[in-house]
Amino acid sequence: MNNYKKLATKDVYPEFKSYQQLSLIKNFIFWVGNISSGKNSSNTIYVRPFLQKDLEAQNLIGDGFYVKSNFHGYGGKSYKCFFHNNKFYLIWIDQITNSLWYKVFEANNKGAKNANYLNTVITSQQLTKPCKCNYDSSFVISNQNKLFGLCEKDEKDFLFSIDLRMEKQELIVLREFMGFASSLGCNEDKTLLSWLEWNTNKMPWESNNLFFGSINSAGQLQKIVKFKNKNINFDKPVSFFQPLWISKNILICSEDSSGWWNLLFLKINQIEEIHILKKIQKVFYEYGLPEWISGISIFAGSKKNLFCLAKKRESWILEHYQDCSFHQKINLPFNCLRDLYVNSNRLICLASNDISHEKLIEINIDNFSTSSFSNIYNSKIINASSKAESYWFKGYGNKMTHAWIYKPNSTNKNKPPLIVKAHSGPTSSFDGSLNLEVQYWTSRGWLIAEVNYGGSSGFGRQYRERLNNLWGVADSADCIALARSLEEERLIDPSRIVISGNSAGGLTALTALYKTDIFKAAFCKYPVINLDDMRLNTHRFERYYLNSLVGDYDNNKKKYFERSPNNNLDKINKPILIFHGKNDSVINFRESINFSKELLERNVYSEIILFDEEGHGFRNIHNKIKVLERTEKFLQYVFSLKN
Repeated sequence: MNNYKKLATKDVYPEFKSYQQLSLIKNFIFWVGNISSGKNSSNTIYVRPFLQKDLEAQNLIGDGFYVKSNFHGYGGKSYKCFFHNNKFYLIWIDQITNSLWYKVFEANNKGAKNANYLNTVITSQQLTKPCKCNYDSSFVISNQNKLFGLCEKDEKDFLFSIDLRMEKQELIVLREFMGFASSLGCNEDKTLLSWLEWNTNKMPWESNNLFFGSINSAGQLQKIVKFKNKNINFDKPVSFFQPLWISKNILICSEDSSGWWNLLFLKINQIEEIHILKKIQKVFYEYGLPEWISGISIFAGSKKNLFCLAKKRESWILEHYQDCSFHQKINLPFNCLRDLYVNSNRLICLASNDISHEKLIEINIDNFSTSSFSNIYNSKIINASSKAESYWFKGYGNKMTHAWIYKPNSTNKNKPPLIVKAHSGPTSSFDGSLNLEVQYWTSRGWLIAEVNYGGSSGFGRQYRERLNNLWGVADSADCIALARSLEEERLIDPSRIVISGNSAGGLTALTALYKTDIFKAAFCKYPVINLDDMRLNTHRFERYYLNSLVGDYDNNKKKYFERSPNNNLDKINKPILIFHGKNDSVINFRESINFSKELLERNVYSEIILFDEEGHGFRNIHNKIKVLERTEKFLQYVFSLKN
């Protein structure tokens, strides 16, 4: 089990500059960053010029705000910046005052000193009265100084407007939605709005609709039209993603009527005249993602210069379109790309691969060369890391299923032990990007397998729908099949196989543990243990998510009972380690306590470690290190390993 060089625990969570909630407006990059201010949660919005990474960032709003969105429970982007009337209008969501704020700037054309790139024109103004609602950041400014937006209040979604010339005002409700809404946008001349809607009993990647609304000269919402086309969504459920206006009358989005999220260009001369300008169909290409959070951007730009991120088979690529036609693929030394923003010939996005941490890349497309990325790699990581290998195997129903495997860089001649990892979601995926927690284990001689079990995104609609009514069945079977496939290929030691999963992946891992003898133990963070408790206590956005994963409750009570790990305690006889935060608002930590207690009462080895300040997803680095160290001790106990 000894490796020539183990990754130290302290090196698993290095400090490096991160850019959260990016925007690119004119020649300036905006993002949200934290501020050290004692025990209170505080952050701010920063700006610096494009292609000037070494310059100090300018704090635009001070330190008296907590900029955050809680829209639909999971939130997303929490601000929006517009270039409007030759000025920069910054709108943000503040959790301290429970209101919207704005500030107006102009570029400092006299030469920025002391990180003063933008000058204040209008100081910070509180636009709305305090309100117990969740705002989305997909704001729109009309030509009449009206601000349009989406909010969630009293378990309903609304389209609202306010006046940018007034302070502490009430929201003017323009539309109350029957279900959920997202992705508000408008055309260049501010005459048409667009947005997505879906029913409360669906998730947006299962079925949603694209809507348009006209605005009159007073900024009032007029006629509303739902896009319907016989070749797309006339008689079957379709998921639309990221509607984006790229000219006065052209909107791009993606939709999955072909089975893949492919690009769709619509021409809208008037709200009654919506025509398909171009429909692109490609298999094994995904121009879309599950909309867990708002503000996801994978295409950006204009009709003249449009850029798109697409997942081609297992890797993400960057494409360039001109006048709605494919122009070129831009070759990058990265296969994981997200958060794409464009202004004219300037482009930014977050990029990573299996030997490089995620970083902000900035490209001037008129002067682009891949040589600008020659120093992206950390030599220590290159020399020590295990590379991600794409691995296909026959999973549930004999269907080809994907995983990423990481072989240990070990000098030991024995076959390595195996950790199978089930991702959360469950409509999520592993992408093969650098994860030093994975490298921690491979440096200790373990082979790691990250399973993109049936139901994972990025492999087409049919792949996502494999989990319909089969959560706890297909996913756990895929994990078992992967372990057996690696065993048959003699890549692992079959006597030392464990499984791990967080959140929804915890249900998958625990279910696989008692369905087979192949796994000798399991370790989980904040696992789903009780489907009935999850159904009753989860937040509004995913309240009916289990309808597709398990079935509607009234007709499937038996399935809910049988697929909950807490109702299968009599089948569990392997050691289990659980970590849970007491501030978890998604999964009740008491379920983990009770589960562990009952296992101990049945003389099954069980450990549970609780963290007072952690929620659904751990943030504190000291706690993350403790998780690694306790997990390693747990596995040493399970297999009686020596240090």
